[in-house]
Amino acid sequence: MSDFYKKIIENNKKWVEDKLKIDPEFFNNLAEGQNPPLLWIGCSDSRVPANEIIGAEAGEVFVHRNIANMVVHSDMNMLSVLDYAVNALKVKHVIVCGHYGCGGVKAAMGNSSIGIIDNWIRHIKDVYRLNQAELDGIADENTRFNRFVELNVKEQVYDLAKTSIVQAAWNKNQNLTIHGWVYGLNSGYVTDLGLNFSSDKDLDNVYQLKF
Repeated sequence: MSDFYKKIIENNKKWVEDKLKIDPEFFNNLAEGQNPPLLWIGCSDSRVPANEIIGAEAGEVFVHRNIANMVVHSDMNMLSVLDYAVNALKVKHVIVCGHYGCGGVKAAMGNSSIGIIDNWIRHIKDVYRLNQAELDGIADENTRFNRFVELNVKEQVYDLAKTSIVQAAWNKNQNLTIHGWVYGLNSGYVTDLGLNFSSDKDLDNVYQLKF
């Protein structure tokens, strides 16, 4: 076995020991069930660990991750996670968190074929198309890249609000707010983009479902 593999096994043992020193019942309590207040929809990038970024403990964050933190209406994996989080766990917050320097967003700015992921990247290209006038108007490539990351998060938050799962919860007056964040790889800080919705009133009428 590689040294890295051995290291992570040993790290696990140390982590367990450290937790038990603080609270002998830590794992027994975790095993009884979960009641997280937050669903995190983030990027699969290894540099963006949800719990660590916000200082959350095990059991406090329900997590879904994919390339470029996308909310695709036909993605049954994402929808299943969202449905369970909203209707079973009754989370009070859903955060869509993108990050500057996102490889998926960067790929969507170009035309190179990568492989099967091209089909996923196409959803991100749609976001560029919807915001092409603004993005093409930004001369500096890095500034345009950062803005594209922000606009992609914004679009995913709106797509989240459009889901029947979220709208049904709001229709039942369930306490649920969705947010859009961007994480800075070179700073460690998150930026709240001011996209904080707790009803469908900010959606175009055509997206507002009647129950």
